Amino acid sequence: MKQLLILCTLCVAILFLTGCKQTAEPHSATLFAMDTVMELTVYGDRQLLDRAKELVLDMEHRLSVTDEDSEIAALNRTGSGEVSADTEKLLTQALALCERTGGALDISIYPVVRTWGFTTGEYQLPEAGELAKLLAVVDYQNVAVNQGVAVLSPGMEIDLGSVAKGWAGDRILEIFRQNGVKSALLNLGGNVHTLGAKPDGSSWRVAVRDPSGEGYAGVVEVTGKAVITSGGYQRFFEADGKTYHHIINPATGYPADNGLLSVTVVGDEGVVCDGLSTALFVMGPDQAAEFWKAGGNFDAIFITSNGIVITDGLKNTFSPLDSYKDAKVTVLYRDKD
Repeated sequence: MKQLLILCTLCVAILFLTGCKQTAEPHSATLFAMDTVMELTVYGDRQLLDRAKELVLDMEHRLSVTDEDSEIAALNRTGSGEVSADTEKLLTQALALCERTGGALDISIYPVVRTWGFTTGEYQLPEAGELAKLLAVVDYQNVAVNQGVAVLSPGMEIDLGSVAKGWAGDRILEIFRQNGVKSALLNLGGNVHTLGAKPDGSSWRVAVRDPSGEGYAGVVEVTGKAVITSGGYQRFFEADGKTYHHIINPATGYPADNGLLSVTVVGDEGVVCDGLSTALFVMGPDQAAEFWKAGGNFDAIFITSNGIVITDGLKNTFSPLDSYKDAKVTVLYRDKD
């Protein structure tokens, strides 16, 4: 997610400074799940990696909208049904994030995203009338879950992909903590989760990809935080000379188009950072800045066509890189205009 290790197929890289003396031996594993390559590193019992992989694969089986046997696929087919305790917890958190962001994140946008072809790879420009019909049933407020039963309004389908990797990272680190691990690093396809500091006591250095080209826009130093990025460069297609990306604005049914190239959220909970990175990207730079100023225990990096904007909690830990090295970096403060 950067000694210098760059996982160039992923959206975020981990930077390990060369010359750092490690005080514990790392154990690593790689797997492909949730439609991405995942890299897991633990400074502790190697067998914990097997438990982590089992957890991720089980979550994928229960949550995938494209697995006909998953709980979510069954719920989408029938409109109601029983869900496991873990799925209920994630669904409840996802709905809370939808409410918190005023619907900028909406887990019921799935039929619209599918119609654009972003879940199938069969990309197309939907007809305006088709989008209007689909948008008529997009409303997270019509999703209910209680005591192991979830209910959707007629015609509605949901997708928890906007929060699933963040949730998976949180669950893996919970297992590690319970088994005495003090230092770990997860790279879940661009979602970076860190447990504690590096074994030598220094911070992890996480590089954020340049959303408009190769290389990296900057690096942020963190300890015990999740660093999660959403950007239009992650999945897109071109038609009639225009680029269409996969982050759909639930209010319009079209890809968000507001000047933001990527949003990175840094915080304690991966599931929250995951959902907020999508929601803030949909909001656009001005509304996203106001959302952050209104409160919330997270920081953010907004990359726009005019430069980089960071929240004040990152002013001493973020540095621009590569083609952004000389870019303007603006700091947002809650108590300033």
